[in-house]
Amino acid sequence: MNTKEIGELRRRVRRDRSNMTAIYGCYVNDNKEIVSEFRQSTAMMSENEAEKYFSLLRRIFSGTLGKNLIDITYRTAQVADSPEHKLLMELRQEGLKDDSLRIDFYKRVIEALNLDTAYLILLGCDSYDVPFKSKDGDAQLDASGEVYRYLMCAICPVKQAKAALRYVPEMKEFHDGGITNVASAPELGFLFPAFDNRATNLYNALYYNHSPKENHEGFVEAVFNTPVPKPAAEQKKSFEALLGSALEEECSMGVVQAVHDRMISAIALHKESKVPEALVLSKEDVKTALVQTGVSEKGVAKFSVSYDEAFGAEAALHPKNVIDDKQFRIVTPDVLIKVAPDRADLIETRVIGGVKYILIPADEAVEVNGVPIHIGEESPVTV
Repeated sequence: MNTKEIGELRRRVRRDRSNMTAIYGCYVNDNKEIVSEFRQSTAMMSENEAEKYFSLLRRIFSGTLGKNLIDITYRTAQVADSPEHKLLMELRQEGLKDDSLRIDFYKRVIEALNLDTAYLILLGCDSYDVPFKSKDGDAQLDASGEVYRYLMCAICPVKQAKAALRYVPEMKEFHDGGITNVASAPELGFLFPAFDNRATNLYNALYYNHSPKENHEGFVEAVFNTPVPKPAAEQKKSFEALLGSALEEECSMGVVQAVHDRMISAIALHKESKVPEALVLSKEDVKTALVQTGVSEKGVAKFSVSYDEAFGAEAALHPKNVIDDKQFRIVTPDVLIKVAPDRADLIETRVIGGVKYILIPADEAVEVNGVPIHIGEESPVTV
């Protein structure tokens, strides 16, 4: 799915826009026991309550493609006959109304998921008469291309809100409000089936994962039985480690700058072009940057082998998963330097008198602890 398709569905997840008649839930305590299982009619909800329920479901469409929003692809054999795909298909077909199917799903999730906290499983099912779009992108609301029927699942940690004094109007006094359990934003969730090319794709689902450090492999295995990419934070560490280990002494400041700059430029160009598909870079893209900075054939070949071992020969990387696009960082045991991502060229390394230095031009305004300073030819101050 691309950003336009995700945005189209996200805008739909509101009581006044969807055809969702009920939202189903299962409250699980921190001992993995079901506290309650319920059905809430969307028509009977107050406006504020409805907005809170729909807002939680809507959050599974937030974040970055490839980082928080991950395509799940089924094998053909799974679509033909597998318990995981069959359960989701039956839940979808029954519009979540079958109690036994829902309980089976809840149990599957509870057995596989470890959140170390109580949580709420929310489920919704909607049918969308997809408007036909002309070549110029204008939607024709009176012409439907197909009916897209889909499930949404949001798994929301339940946290205890601190007790506070609250005003009681009938008594005109403040009293202890007590501790309350509050459903917070989803930690994970999914959309099934995918909405690819604005149409139903039973071979894919969209998985939402809030944390870049944890991908909840157990949940993905239980619900989809498909591989899931490493968490973004782990991808970043793996990429950094393989660059250093594969290139060894050839891994210079210039090489790291070149790889970083290539990815930053690709991100900027992708954003400017407003292409809805997620940006990915292949192993060959990185190898090209290495060759251009003068890395030897041996170094490039070793990088290629290490890349295959870490990510897979055909794997493409999302640049934002493997670099920090907000800053360029240089770290020593005693110093941390942060530079704007598009000005990594300001940094250079040099050996002077046998001592290794990191050099940064300081011709413009310089502040130290918030104090503007002047850099002149005077002798250094000894502290």
